[in-house]
Amino acid sequence: MQRNPRDPSYFAIALLLALAWGAASLPAATPPQPIRITVDLREAPRRIFHAQLEIPAAPGRLTLVYPKWLPGEHAPSGPIADLAGVKFTAAGKPLPWRRDDVDMYAFHCEVPAEANTVEVTLDYLSPSSTGSFSTSPAATAQLAVLSWNTLLLYPQGSRSDELTYTARLRLPASWKFSTALEVAKESAGEIEFQPVSLTTLVDSPVIAGAYLRAIPLTPGETPAHQIDAAGDSAAAVAMSPELVARYMQLVAETGALFGARHYQHYRFLLSLSDYLHPFGLEHHQSSDDRAPERMLLDPDLRYIYGDLLPHEFVHSWNGKYRRPTGLATPDFQQPMRGELLWVYEGLTQYLGNVLAGRSGLWTPEQYRENLAWVAAYLDHRPGRTWRPLADTAIAAQVLYGAREQWAAWRRGVDFYDESELIWLEADATIRRESKGRRSLDDFCRRFFGGSSGPPAVVPYTFDDVVKAMNEVTPQDWQSFFRARLDATAPRAPLGGIEGSGWRLVYNEIPNEHIRATEETSKITDVQFSLGLILKHDEASREDGTIEDVIPGSAAAQAGIAPGMKLIAVNGRRWSPMVLREALRAAKGSPEPIELLVENAEYFKTYRVDYHDGERYPHLARDLAQPDLLGEIIRTRAPGS
Repeated sequence: MQRNPRDPSYFAIALLLALAWGAASLPAATPPQPIRITVDLREAPRRIFHAQLEIPAAPGRLTLVYPKWLPGEHAPSGPIADLAGVKFTAAGKPLPWRRDDVDMYAFHCEVPAEANTVEVTLDYLSPSSTGSFSTSPAATAQLAVLSWNTLLLYPQGSRSDELTYTARLRLPASWKFSTALEVAKESAGEIEFQPVSLTTLVDSPVIAGAYLRAIPLTPGETPAHQIDAAGDSAAAVAMSPELVARYMQLVAETGALFGARHYQHYRFLLSLSDYLHPFGLEHHQSSDDRAPERMLLDPDLRYIYGDLLPHEFVHSWNGKYRRPTGLATPDFQQPMRGELLWVYEGLTQYLGNVLAGRSGLWTPEQYRENLAWVAAYLDHRPGRTWRPLADTAIAAQVLYGAREQWAAWRRGVDFYDESELIWLEADATIRRESKGRRSLDDFCRRFFGGSSGPPAVVPYTFDDVVKAMNEVTPQDWQSFFRARLDATAPRAPLGGIEGSGWRLVYNEIPNEHIRATEETSKITDVQFSLGLILKHDEASREDGTIEDVIPGSAAAQAGIAPGMKLIAVNGRRWSPMVLREALRAAKGSPEPIELLVENAEYFKTYRVDYHDGERYPHLARDLAQPDLLGEIIRTRAPGS
């Protein structure tokens, strides 16, 4: 239809077009100048990281902030207490600064009229023994892990996607490095990286060390995948061909599961040291994976950490590409909302363990033994009678730092392991309702797949999850999840195990996961019999310290509590062997087990009325049902 020029709306439209033309003819807004950051790791063996920043600034009041809420840590955990040596200068003169008296992460200063840049120097003091995630040790004599967020400031109120950083790095002599960042040039012991957004910089840690080995996993393929392992010795990074093949299989299995890759290349940055706190932290094109020095060499350590790389790798899809709206914040100062961590972390826990089975990093028996331990400890967690699982996700920011003592009553970040049970049940339900034609794999391909390409973030809500699940198999998924998230039930959700053709049982045969954990973590776990978890380290004054007591257990009823220290069992000095001999001897006997316990310099003998012997969890086949667990961890990748 042709518009009448006399119509008053015609003139309004003409005016809008003129304004639009005028706006289009104006020069484009000048993008912010890049912030330059130079990090010097030459004193990393002393656990001191140095940084210099050049931050463009206009005259007047300027507030710079230190990253507080860190992606993947789900908490205000930016390690500002270890920031030192902070100095500001402008136009060649010292610039006074003042910390905000409410927001400890904000620094105020006044930029003089003659200046257009503020220079900042600062140090990060890496801990030597304590902490977790960003607050944990990041350097040894032979290696270092650089998390850029520990050494930078940025203008308050800026979106991290809209700030550009040009980063440089200096390393100790003969050290090599790896990162997902693209290198612009190297010269005279200094590496300069291509400019990236602040978001990408914080998402791209660097691993460096004297013993760094690159292990290609997809040679000749695009995108490239590799493990870059740095250890405290050359032997630590000597990965066997068999183990390399399993990690190659892991890459193939993720391709079969998700059907797309949302990165241009991927690097597993693997630190192997007994002086770094073991953990994993996800990033879009890499992962910060930390494990004991002999993880690649010791069978027990390989088992315990067999799910580490699969878990963090899955996060490239679930957590980095698809992210809960409450965790997709525009900068690093905005609080994060963790109510969907049962998807972000819980589904990743499930898929990471499944992929450990599909890739051969775990045998089917090891997968089941781990699952049995998870189900059993959650089924003996009385804290579930007052704290619903949903609250462990909402309160994640405080529970991450909670003590081990009284964990069974307080609950911790249970949204990892308990959500694994819930997603297993969802998987079994889909398989049963679709008569084997569909599975949770179909949900993963639909929800996390799409088109391959460079990193991107696509936020999601609870309703998005429910909608995608219904597209796979129609079901009242909203009620399914809410019932398991909001309940305060005395028992763990075991429907997934039972619906997969297995049952949780207990007997005197040690559980393989518990046995390996005891060997590698120096603990004694008799929580399913006496109700105790104790430290076992003969070289330490902590030997015999009770880490936790299960409320309602025989030990709890006798009056024993976490923090006490076991000295003797039935009159003999305590050891794991002595304790287990007493458990076996008490089976069927009317006599209680006598435990001599120290409590803050006072000693008392507790008579524990327990007579059922050793008890360890396992999964037993229910032959009346098909073995869905075996099908779930069956390899999927073509040619496997």
